[in-house]
Amino acid sequence: MTEISSASGYTDGDVDTNPTTAVSLEALADARYSRRQAIFGGAKATSLALMGTTMLAACGTDDTESTLVVSAGDNAATSSGRVVVLTGSVTAGNTSVSSSAWSQNSGPDVELIVSGLTATFIAPAVSEATDLTFGFGVQNADGEAASATTTIRVSPAVLGFSAVAHSLEDIAAVPAGYSVTVMTRLGDPLAASVPAYANDGTDTDFAHRIGDHGDALHFFGLSSAGARDDNSSTRGLMVQNHENLSTQYLHPNGPTNVSSGPRPEDEAKKEIEAHGVSVSEYADGGDRQWSYVADSSFNRRITPMTPMALRGPAAGSGMLVTAYSNDGTAGRGTINNCANGISGWATNLTCEENWAGYFRRDASDVALRTDRELTALARYGVSVRTGNYAWSTVASTDPMFTKWNATITGATATDDYRYEPNQYGWVVEIDPYDPTSTPRKRTALGRCGHEGAFVRIAEGQKVGVYMGDDSRREYLYKYVSNATWDAADADASDRLAIGDKYLDNGTLYVARFDADGTGKWLPLVFGSVPNRPAVGTAPEYVFADQADILINARLAADAVGATPMDRPEWTAGNPVTGEIYLTLTNNNASNRPLDGTDAANPRHYGDPKLSGSTSYGNPNGHIIRLREDGDSTDATTFAWDIYLFGADATDYPSDASVNVSGLTTDNDFSSPDGLWFSRESNPAGQINPVLWIETDDGAMTDRTNCMLLAALPGNVGDGGAVTLTNKDSTGATMQQATIAGAAATAANLRRFLVGPSECEITGIDMTPDGRTLFVGIQHPGERGDAATPTSHWPDSQAGSAAATVRPRSAIIAITKDDGGVIAL
Repeated sequence: MTEISSASGYTDGDVDTNPTTAVSLEALADARYSRRQAIFGGAKATSLALMGTTMLAACGTDDTESTLVVSAGDNAATSSGRVVVLTGSVTAGNTSVSSSAWSQNSGPDVELIVSGLTATFIAPAVSEATDLTFGFGVQNADGEAASATTTIRVSPAVLGFSAVAHSLEDIAAVPAGYSVTVMTRLGDPLAASVPAYANDGTDTDFAHRIGDHGDALHFFGLSSAGARDDNSSTRGLMVQNHENLSTQYLHPNGPTNVSSGPRPEDEAKKEIEAHGVSVSEYADGGDRQWSYVADSSFNRRITPMTPMALRGPAAGSGMLVTAYSNDGTAGRGTINNCANGISGWATNLTCEENWAGYFRRDASDVALRTDRELTALARYGVSVRTGNYAWSTVASTDPMFTKWNATITGATATDDYRYEPNQYGWVVEIDPYDPTSTPRKRTALGRCGHEGAFVRIAEGQKVGVYMGDDSRREYLYKYVSNATWDAADADASDRLAIGDKYLDNGTLYVARFDADGTGKWLPLVFGSVPNRPAVGTAPEYVFADQADILINARLAADAVGATPMDRPEWTAGNPVTGEIYLTLTNNNASNRPLDGTDAANPRHYGDPKLSGSTSYGNPNGHIIRLREDGDSTDATTFAWDIYLFGADATDYPSDASVNVSGLTTDNDFSSPDGLWFSRESNPAGQINPVLWIETDDGAMTDRTNCMLLAALPGNVGDGGAVTLTNKDSTGATMQQATIAGAAATAANLRRFLVGPSECEITGIDMTPDGRTLFVGIQHPGERGDAATPTSHWPDSQAGSAAATVRPRSAIIAITKDDGGVIAL
């Protein structure tokens, strides 16, 4: 922050921190000296004196400085989330000080941590410059007393770090003043009996180790006694998805026969068990010195073979019957878990994304299917002849391997796994506090390539769940519960039963974005959804019942005319405004040509690569946001705009049809993926919450590794209508109108982190106090192999690493060296 220099105040970023209606700091200083004169002047002089200094602002001259140190009786200014240290300095003459105390006199309440003559607090969230006053008093052995008042003016939150530059280094780079601790990594043991990870391909028992490709994560607080504690910032359970694999590093010399089989049983078992979800206990050893508890009783692995319960309207459908579940109400496992959602009753929602490719269907299966089945299988992409990793080619009758073969081989559905693909593509609810609980697949939320499931809880409203379907030209969905939120349910002990109440009975909608900046939620309800028209060789699809609509939600969304989007990924909600944000990662010309744009997916342009070639479409992606009419979760209409457009500022520094948001090299980005707002329990999530943007990019990788940005977004409608001039590879142009949000600036968007080589930044949460940020680093070195790894992270985080060290996905804990709130 800047020093206070004159009666006109000071500028902190572009925020006016000294409005003319407030008392000036000079007036406060005058009052302070008057008080001191009254204390120390007059007929009787004392031997006790407070030793102050002149007014202090902070130890720096811009908004990237953090800790504010102020002496008793002095006045100073800071902004929300910063650490403030109040110090008392006493001269006691010939007698000793018998007592001293700091106390708060006025302003928003803060937690004062008092140690001797010093008191520390975090500046609270404020919407305008606000004064906090504190009193300091001392008394000596003779009974003489002295006191002083200190005023701290707190201004609204600003981004308080210097932007991290582009980087191709093999480390997680963070701003000056921040530190990185590597937490759980691929293969780390989750039980006392499991040996340490050798990281040479020989390790086994991934049902009791941290899985691969860590994705979305969430920190669930624990009390010192081991009970749920939503306010705990020192102990908790880290729940993390494990989306996929870097098989080249899981085995001694890479995988065997992975493209066609037969696969060795031990390799396939390792790969299967390295998917799913992990629960591991994290603990702060003091002053945010984090580690994980390898033998915690809470630790758990949920794999593609963990028993699951199917709940909601589709449970019991004949289309969910398998050799394992003859009534279609049970299943085993979850796979390709990408983003997540957190319920209002402290459960984790994990989302099954690119699950379709894991299943094998032989050529003989085509003639055995009905036209309806073929249409549905094609719409979801269940058409691979071997399946990802060819697990079903293992020479075994163990269902761990045979269930990945969806080919019809028996007389009925109870004799094979023809409908096993229908058991995937759901949102799965997990109770992290109960390692013995059975996760529940919530069929009311629909089946697709679920990226995430942001849960919006608002007093007196229905529960809303916002979900992206992560494939090109797929849709944004919303689920609205029948039940109105009851705040008492937040603390219920049977958390999955509360999930039954809100997540099994409701209405699923899909979004249509109209060109005028409005949109409509289209209900996917049997009886109101028309038949899906014939497309190409696929005949008209007639829905049989509500279960059919939910199992084949993509077909139902087609039928009602939803808007195809540029890969809808994570959803996140602003905890203050209720506005919903959706990342649209990218698209290409083969999926959406020059004449295939629309207002919500408006760009078509070329992205030059280092080699000189150019790819066309929307290679850098964008972020759309919407505000429900009436701010109600059950609204059927909304307003929208495009909050940010990704772009390479070096390639397009000033082209207003590509770099629409005016990005610079300090805040440019490509392929936004993860999206999350800071928790509303700390200043970074209050008033004007910090939005975090993670990337999974292939377009700017010649310039920088993937990244994490921090933003202070505005609101829907803070920009205006624009018309873009799109261009294709032939040079043809076409105009497209859209609605853009306010331009990005150094004050409202900065790069906070750049990851190691060839990684994706994904998964993010913070402790409730906002002083530790957890971030996932996925698949570093993904283009290398066992003999020549192209990353050595996380070993490389500490410095140089041996050339043969294999990379591992891992979570990092990021802390501010002065203990302040992250990003502020």
